[in-house]
Amino acid sequence: MDEAAVRDRLRTVEDPELGDDIVSLGLVNDITVDGDEVAIDLALGAPYSPSESDIAADVREILTDAGLEPDLTASVPDRDDLTSEDQVLPNVKNVIAVASGKGGVGKSTVAVNLAAGLSQLGARVGLFDADVYGPNVPRMLDADEPPMATEDETLVPPEKYGVKLMSMAFLTGEDDPVIWRGPMVHKVITQLTEDVEWGHLDYLVVDLPPGTGDTQLTMLQTMPVTGAVIVTTPQDVALDDARKGLEMFAKHDTVVLGIAENMSTFACPDCGGEHDIFGSGGGESFAEEHELPFLGSIPLDPAVREGGDGGEPTVLKDGDATSDALRTITENVANNTGIVHRQAVSQGRRNEAASPDR
Repeated sequence: MDEAAVRDRLRTVEDPELGDDIVSLGLVNDITVDGDEVAIDLALGAPYSPSESDIAADVREILTDAGLEPDLTASVPDRDDLTSEDQVLPNVKNVIAVASGKGGVGKSTVAVNLAAGLSQLGARVGLFDADVYGPNVPRMLDADEPPMATEDETLVPPEKYGVKLMSMAFLTGEDDPVIWRGPMVHKVITQLTEDVEWGHLDYLVVDLPPGTGDTQLTMLQTMPVTGAVIVTTPQDVALDDARKGLEMFAKHDTVVLGIAENMSTFACPDCGGEHDIFGSGGGESFAEEHELPFLGSIPLDPAVREGGDGGEPTVLKDGDATSDALRTITENVANNTGIVHRQAVSQGRRNEAASPDR
């Protein structure tokens, strides 16, 4: 079977989100046929996302059924074509910013569980606690081991639950307040990203501080942010501030991967009733209003608080609605990250094909 025949077979593999086959979408980077062995490089950029895993499985199946031995790899050309000197964090495939317009909505809870959930899927994950004024991610992961320094004065992050972790909390006293102006924040954020030995990561989750201040601007201006997750509660006050965060990302041309609603319905363990303490459906309505993906709702569950205080992410537990909700959000974030990459590759190749110079 030659390359053209293999390509024809690949036309039967559909991209479930983009609504066409992977060949027509330009998602097949390269095909090499050597006897019964076929090496195929696909434009898939969200490792371990359920959708992209399904696409790869479909490719393997149709080639195996044809008596071929598939060897699949994945790369995103636009990113991989850059030299390492041109990139910040060249070994990090995706930077996911987790943000909120106001404090107290559970942004760090979502960031911690997202990172742990991605690691649980099999991905290589880092978590950067960029909330320099109130860093509490180490407590939420029960990580008290500080980073190690190398001879080159870079930092080796500790690891917990398969997640590499860096936080301002490691560099200050437990009760010391951080009282800094913008330039110092910019310097520290830059050092805590570029001077850290993150290694090869599929995802770097960044827990931003609440609001739209210096830290957020520094991150968006200096880091290759793949997309952002906005966390809110159903409450109108929280949604008002979420709009400000949404506008901030729009001004910096940052894709919003979706809206996550925290502190949704409370299921009372005593009376068996359900109570909408912070309102109902606000996050989903907000997503619909702004034509954004709705990632899911997290119940108002004491187990989430217990997991945060005890350093055991709730997403890693089995058999309850809250952990299932967190896993759904994790999978949706990974899937939407893949959509961002595949859409960009597909559009870029269609633009190339339509160029009069070709």
